[in-house]
Amino acid sequence: MKVILPVAGKGTRLRPHTHTKAKSLVRVAGKTVLEHIVSRLLTLQVDEYIFITDENGGQIMEFMERNFPGLPCHYIVQEERKGPAHAVSLAMPRISEGDDLLIVFNDTIFVADLTRIPALCADCDGLIYSKEVEDYQRFGVNVLEGEYIVEMVEKPDTPVSRLAQVGLYYLKDASSFMGCLADTIAAGDLVKGEYYLPAVFMRMIGNGCRFRAPQIDAWLDCGKPETLLETNRYLLGDRHSWRGDVINSVLVEPVHIEEGAVVRNSILGPHVSVAAGSLIEQSIVRDSIINGRSEVRNMVLNGSILGDSVQLFGASRRMNIGDHSLIEMQGMQ
Repeated sequence: MKVILPVAGKGTRLRPHTHTKAKSLVRVAGKTVLEHIVSRLLTLQVDEYIFITDENGGQIMEFMERNFPGLPCHYIVQEERKGPAHAVSLAMPRISEGDDLLIVFNDTIFVADLTRIPALCADCDGLIYSKEVEDYQRFGVNVLEGEYIVEMVEKPDTPVSRLAQVGLYYLKDASSFMGCLADTIAAGDLVKGEYYLPAVFMRMIGNGCRFRAPQIDAWLDCGKPETLLETNRYLLGDRHSWRGDVINSVLVEPVHIEEGAVVRNSILGPHVSVAAGSLIEQSIVRDSIINGRSEVRNMVLNGSILGDSVQLFGASRRMNIGDHSLIEMQGMQ
């Protein structure tokens, strides 16, 4: 099996956290998004991981060599931004006859049992992983007839389907898929100036291919600050752990504190992740992500994301308040 991971893209919705790093290297629940994704692929027999990168490709390569040194990886730079299908097409020279293929986009972390791929794909040509959603108008959706996809509709106005495509695709015959992808690009099948994969899949369906739309267990969006915090809450739900120094402090589960972090005279949690090298002192922090080598002192934080090497200092207060007083100060909501 070959795995294509398109990790190019500016991650504009995550700025300022993506000003200095690739969006797949943003951290959530103690790991980068990329580490969460790659870890979920380790159950598969993968011949090569093909990364489609931008100018931050050096960061991706360094991360993979440091954290997954044994994996066979290849890196291709997408010089022109012509859409996700164009990004995938750059891996065409790495695909050989007999390869099967998994395509994994990095805006979301998936929860699914990929070892079931052979069984799910026994009588079809591929899998377009999906998740049933209420706000179907925001997504490309799969329309089924029986067990197979017959149509794909981008951001439908009416509920023709609630099965949103989640950016995880399996193709049994990678060479055939790449041929249809090349035909789609040659035909100039563009949407707002870019090439998208649904056009390729519909071309394959027109040629007689059959695709299932298995639902994943969880679809964890990491594309915006608010959804990154939602994902942090989900992933920390069953993962309360700390290896750092916790001194005279209260931890409200779940909390993840990495080795090398220090929490002193503070209250943390629930749903807080603190990276190595950070210091939190005299503070109350909940529902937040604190990245590496940051300092937080005398603060009350809620629903916050702090990047690397941030210094955030507040001020303690001394008060002398009499009976029947009402004091209102901005704080957690």
